[in-house]
Amino acid sequence: MALDGATASVGITDHAQRALGDVVYVSMPAVGTTVTAGEPCGEVESTKSVSDIYSPVDGEVTEVNAEIDDDPGLVNADPYGAGWLFRVRLADGAAELPPGMLTPAEYAELTKDTE
Repeated sequence: MALDGATASVGITDHAQRALGDVVYVSMPAVGTTVTAGEPCGEVESTKSVSDIYSPVDGEVTEVNAEIDDDPGLVNADPYGAGWLFRVRLADGAAELPPGMLTPAEYAELTKDTE
């Protein structure tokens, strides 16, 4: 997740996309959908499995990445860029990481032994 003011861009991490394998389909919440932190709001299907997408924040979906419908492999090729999934306007208007959310450095430390 990346924050830009009170909008969060949601995707999956590089670590997660490698664990999934080749992504072949992504189901995302529709624009206008209210999502809740920690609750499933979509699915990622790969050649290995189907995994839920959990919203990291509370808010309303304002945009989905239509490019993913045409090319779900973007999730593998560029998970932190072109492979973003959807954007959420934060319910509380906050412009900081929600409590308990790891920073990129903390996540890298957590997953480094599993690479």
